[in-house]
Amino acid sequence: DEYLVAGTDGVGTKLKLAFETGIHDTIGIDLVVAMSVNDIVTSGAKPLFFLDYYATSKLDVDLAEKVIKGIVDGCQQSNCILLGGETAEMPDFYKEGEYDLSGFAVGAVKKDKVIDGKSIVEGDVLIGLPSSGVHSNGFSLARRVLDKSGLSLTDPLPRNDGVTTTVGEALMAPTVIYVKQVLDIISKGGVKGLAHITGGGFTDNIPRVFPKGLGAKIVTGSWQVLPVFEWLQQVGKIEDAEMLRTFNMGVGMVLVVSKDAADRILEESSPAYRIGEVIQGEGVQYV
Repeated sequence: DEYLVAGTDGVGTKLKLAFETGIHDTIGIDLVVAMSVNDIVTSGAKPLFFLDYYATSKLDVDLAEKVIKGIVDGCQQSNCILLGGETAEMPDFYKEGEYDLSGFAVGAVKKDKVIDGKSIVEGDVLIGLPSSGVHSNGFSLARRVLDKSGLSLTDPLPRNDGVTTTVGEALMAPTVIYVKQVLDIISKGGVKGLAHITGGGFTDNIPRVFPKGLGAKIVTGSWQVLPVFEWLQQVGKIEDAEMLRTFNMGVGMVLVVSKDAADRILEESSPAYRIGEVIQGEGVQYV
């Protein structure tokens, strides 16, 4: 009666900032969430279990414990069991004090409850759920901007909202776990498609859920762009199109929902943003 849904990925170059900041207890959350369970929940699947792969030159037990703690936290937040994993020591392959991390999640969804986008039609509404920051994508570009900025990871992030955070804290903010929220929204009906906004941003991820011949019209300015993205764009002199293709810009998950369900979902899921609609055509148009 059910399909199994699987996902796998790594943390990417966000690990470089973990080494530089010494913040290791949240990188496991990024692994579990950004690269695994948030991906499989886009099919409507409930995560069942998770496996991790941790590789390093020589095992530092205290450091590994911090990383695994993050993985455990992420699993608890997504009602997922950490079933096991592999720890590999490879001297001379990794620099001392550095490690690599990847993960694998498996979930299940009833065959008649699969979210596959096939029922999406012109006029359906796009709803965005807010992100916590950069999540786990675009860090190669973010690190180049950081080098150009002249700021260190311990310097305050320039922002005008009265909140004080360091550059390192802003960049290392753990990824939002959308599993419980998304499964709750799905259970009440009206959801036709889901896009996890990872590498490729809005431009590449949203069209993947549409049937052939349909695209998206996104209303820029309809959601809160986080200060970290405003800083990255200003310092890096990055064009709008590149920002929208590289970063989540403050929206980590996009739901494609029926017109009838849109207002209810927006009200029940606050904070959430009505960011656009489905149109005839291909790709994403920004207005």
